[in-house]
Amino acid sequence: MVYENYDPYFPDQPVVDQYLPVWANLPAFRSKPAFIWAENGLNNVTESSILTYEQLNNSVQSISSQLLLPLQRGDTVVILCSPGLEFVEVIFGCQRSGLLGVPVIPPNPSFSNNDYHHLVRVLSQTKPKAAIAHSDYITRVRKYISTQSSTNERLCKLLQNVHWISINELKEKRVNLGLSFSTYNGCKQDDVYLIQYTSGATGIPKPVLVTAGAAAHNVRVARKAYDLHPNSVITSWLPQYHDCGLMFLLLTIVSGATSVLISPSAFIRRPRLWLELISEFKATCTPVPSFTLPLVVKRGGIEKGIIPINLWSMKNLIIINEPLYKASVDEFVQVFRPFGLNPLSISPSYGLAENCTFVSTAWRSGDNANHFPTYKNLLPSARLDSSARGEKEDIEVMIVNEETCEPVVDGVEGEIWVASPSNGSGYLDHPSLTRDIFQGRIKNIVSRCYVRTGDRGVVKGEDRFLFVTGRSSDVIKLQESGREVHSHYIETAAYNSCPNLLRAGCLAAFRVSRRTIAIVAEMQRSEGKIELLRELSEGIRKAVMKEEKVEIGMVVLVKSGNVPKTTSGKIQRWLAKDNLLRGRMNTVLQIKYKDNDQYSRTPKTMFRESEGKTRGKEMMDNETDGGFPSQANDAIYPSFLSSL
Repeated sequence: MVYENYDPYFPDQPVVDQYLPVWANLPAFRSKPAFIWAENGLNNVTESSILTYEQLNNSVQSISSQLLLPLQRGDTVVILCSPGLEFVEVIFGCQRSGLLGVPVIPPNPSFSNNDYHHLVRVLSQTKPKAAIAHSDYITRVRKYISTQSSTNERLCKLLQNVHWISINELKEKRVNLGLSFSTYNGCKQDDVYLIQYTSGATGIPKPVLVTAGAAAHNVRVARKAYDLHPNSVITSWLPQYHDCGLMFLLLTIVSGATSVLISPSAFIRRPRLWLELISEFKATCTPVPSFTLPLVVKRGGIEKGIIPINLWSMKNLIIINEPLYKASVDEFVQVFRPFGLNPLSISPSYGLAENCTFVSTAWRSGDNANHFPTYKNLLPSARLDSSARGEKEDIEVMIVNEETCEPVVDGVEGEIWVASPSNGSGYLDHPSLTRDIFQGRIKNIVSRCYVRTGDRGVVKGEDRFLFVTGRSSDVIKLQESGREVHSHYIETAAYNSCPNLLRAGCLAAFRVSRRTIAIVAEMQRSEGKIELLRELSEGIRKAVMKEEKVEIGMVVLVKSGNVPKTTSGKIQRWLAKDNLLRGRMNTVLQIKYKDNDQYSRTPKTMFRESEGKTRGKEMMDNETDGGFPSQANDAIYPSFLSSL
């Protein structure tokens, strides 16, 4: 393993938490902000909204000492803290305690919003000894248990079986036992310190086991790839609970940088806030999902706001979530170049939970090129040729034929396989699935194990740019020709047929039968005459046929918020299909076309909405297995829906 250092006098550490006491004891870093919380904008940033390296290290030591009073090293703890600096302190406190943390978005403690199913999954699968939350949240949970034990017996039993720990009490009881850096007793490299759930984009979210050493390796590689250092300033509104948002907390510490954080809800309410924070704090790095760029162009309020937008400081505008369309990036650059945005800061990147997060980026420090090459309207997410830089990559990426497990030549699409010290250790309590996904082997070649990502990709050009083309599970194979089409191309063509009425990024295409391909599209407004809606549906069919040569057999127009997404904005096509077939969508118009291009009927919904909801509830109440349901039953535990 190759470690990269910015300072020969500052050796890299095997676990991220071990960086904290080193920074905290350096005079130049004691009072330096590690994290700044700016929930509602710059006017709300106070002294209590800032955590210096010294404050964070002291708080982490105090929290870890108190956690080990009711718990033992190696115990599993569910973290139900709200987004903010306390969440950061608890994450590092668990690592220093040697505990196994499971970050979870805290559902409404009344458990009446149908948003608690992921918590049920987590409690069932991880069997935690304790849960950490705010005191008022704990009070409301206990009230729910006492009043609802007979109506939701399973949930109440799960909540009763954990020891509840108040973050307020952990913060109030300051304990300083004077941790010595040489006698670190927290997580070791090979200890599993985190259970990180996958996003749920292609199926039920799965619990990935992450060791402290793998996480440290992953953020060290990312630090090197993005050329981050103590002068770097990161801004992030990504969810802190899993994947990219969580790893950027660790990346901040290994870089000795400063991160300015806001919640996802604050960004969605006012996207311009993200631009204001970049401008005010002179941020050099920011990670965003790909849907962010068109959203900010549309709702960013460029001319509105007290704080002027100035993006000259931006060095890495990291774009995650495939597919990465060149058109949306070009539009964003065109709009914000007058505000100082350097096109060379665009950093298309690729990652997944099974590899901690980071896998690769197409960005290179010192590049003079003004643009990346494209493939089928997509930007690359990696540059695999490292020979020109004389470097040996720590993370190996291969494109492999899914059926034969043999490498394919450049220019041929296949499944992306990743081998890296960052690879997760597998899925919790699922050895067969772990073997299938985490122990991929190249046929007839003695090599290390690869993670089979389930993503499709192709390598093109002398620099061997990697283009992530889509997901294997979302590929639609046409019956007549055998040609394969990625769903996102169908969705893009459908949206472009009428962008004034449809919601961008809120369409899902999938096959509902052997001969029928359906597309579900959210309307910006549900009002409209029936003839207008029919014309809209016909326009969608014609546009998809013209652009992709794909015949759509069913068009379903739905109200806003009906196309399910992950917390990072990825379309959950599998869940959209399940919701449609179960009658769980609030449908405005549904048309199923015959072979002669005439619609056979225009019912408002396939099933009555109340019947669909009732059937879903019965199935959910009868489900007791804490494992991974099959894809047909995935709707039993729906992921959080995001209508971003």
